[in-house]
Amino acid sequence: MNPVLAIIGCLLLYVFGFVVYAKFLAKRVFRLNDANITPAHTLKDGIDYVPTNRFVLFGHHYASITGLAPMLGPAVAVIWGWVPAMLWVVLGAVFVGCVHDLGALVVSMRARGMSIGKVADGVIGPRAKMLFLVIIFFGVSLAMGVFVFIIAKLFSINSDFDPNNLAAAGTSFPSAFLPSAALMVMAMIMGWLLYKRGFPLGRTTVVGFVLMLGFVWLGAKLPTCGLPVDDWPSQVTWTWVLLGYAFLASVLPVWSLLQARDFLNSLLLYLGLIAAYAGFFLLGPEFNAPAVNLHPEGAPPLFPFVFIIVACGAASGFHGLVSSGTTAKQIDRESDARFVAYGGMIGESLLGLLAVIACTAGFDSSEAWHVAYRDWNTIEAGLSAKLGAFIHGSSSFICALGADRNLAAAFIAVIVVSFALTTLDSATRLLRFNVSEIGVSMRMKFLENRFLAAGIAIASICFFAFYKIRDGDVYKPAGLALWTLFGITNQLLAGLTLMVVTLYFVQRGRKWIFTGIPAVFMLLSTFVATAQQLHGFYEKKQTLLLVVGACLLLMAVGIVAEGVIVFGRRDRHQTDAVVFSNSSGPAND
Repeated sequence: MNPVLAIIGCLLLYVFGFVVYAKFLAKRVFRLNDANITPAHTLKDGIDYVPTNRFVLFGHHYASITGLAPMLGPAVAVIWGWVPAMLWVVLGAVFVGCVHDLGALVVSMRARGMSIGKVADGVIGPRAKMLFLVIIFFGVSLAMGVFVFIIAKLFSINSDFDPNNLAAAGTSFPSAFLPSAALMVMAMIMGWLLYKRGFPLGRTTVVGFVLMLGFVWLGAKLPTCGLPVDDWPSQVTWTWVLLGYAFLASVLPVWSLLQARDFLNSLLLYLGLIAAYAGFFLLGPEFNAPAVNLHPEGAPPLFPFVFIIVACGAASGFHGLVSSGTTAKQIDRESDARFVAYGGMIGESLLGLLAVIACTAGFDSSEAWHVAYRDWNTIEAGLSAKLGAFIHGSSSFICALGADRNLAAAFIAVIVVSFALTTLDSATRLLRFNVSEIGVSMRMKFLENRFLAAGIAIASICFFAFYKIRDGDVYKPAGLALWTLFGITNQLLAGLTLMVVTLYFVQRGRKWIFTGIPAVFMLLSTFVATAQQLHGFYEKKQTLLLVVGACLLLMAVGIVAEGVIVFGRRDRHQTDAVVFSNSSGPAND
């Protein structure tokens, strides 16, 4: 099939999703009503609860959910062919992922901006809440550990680095450091100007965006910031720098860094997506990957692992944490939820779709694709290389517009790294909230201290950033094993979140089928994948992963069992308001 026609069909599905399906959900299912006052106003504190312009909030939300996953997941999943990856990226987003994100945001903002874990307390019960919080803690820690490892790898200099030929790099993109660091400084200045000095958003944004593009150009010209290659920091050093940054970003007020930085980052991604898709349509490439590859050597079965590996490109439990962790505390009006949550997930899916075509039609030949994806072990040996394939393919599309190849590669590398960083700091903040909520549940009030909670969050991320697994007589970075385990945890969280949202509607006598069917699908496919993955861990004698995976499965089964019991009592509670823990009264409805 012609790739251009395939992408046009996908874009039409996105339009249908936002214009028709999302409008139906907002009006008939979620019943968004601007007469309800949001937590951003009722609990305004200037740190976490801040009423925010919907376009700025969209940028923050979009940047927070859009990390490495929508690029890395599809870049790996195309080993089964472009058709399965593309279908799940698009259809999964429209009917599952977008619904999940919108549902998590709505139930949270009607529960005083509480996390989805605490919402589970009001909907299901305290046992479910505690299990939910533990799964969230593990899943976010693991994912951010993988993110830190890969970002540090991209920042460091490896054997494939050539300062005169950045486009040829497979895993080394130090050129992304200077613009990423400059973006953080500009964001802090922009946040101060907007919130403390009252500068207009439009002019401040234009100046910040132009400066950011200038630093992207400068980064391409000075990829090592003028330092000799031998003096460039190592991967381990970058790992510690990233952990320190994540700690600071997680305790600062949201207006001082996150909002402005995420807003500028989102503008960068909009430009990148527009340029890459425009170049793709102008270039009109052919697919250099098979449509379907049912049995790649050494790979797990296509079903259900294509859903697990694609992860955030189609549906993500992590998005529910962002929706209910930071976004619900900043949303100005209920009607903004459709634009921010459903629209934000479509934006992320567009990035996942770009990853599919970049890693299939972006290769120079079919032979080159088969070398890069010859077997599962090739992928396991280099997740960073798959991001390199995404950068290479996307920059080749931009080059069709006449851009310099090195500058195009540096530009896409900045997008990859900067969005990984936004997810890292937002996720660390969410993990901080999670630690505090666990502390409250266990009557350990001292864990409500945001600095202590952030320190515990960083320590857990640090473990997975440095964790290695045994392969024969040697130890190597966990790589794909951890990524697959993250995919399972992530999809498990998505299924459980959809279950909570479904029960929320059941208890109110609402239409619950539109969240119930995706919930059942996500849980069943994830349970099957978890069982198969545990068998693999057992055969490879990866004891820690086996124990952790088994505990996750048992906790998830416990939450589902509690949910089934609540569902069975639905007639008794159809019209009752759900009273949430630590709430001043019933949630808005």
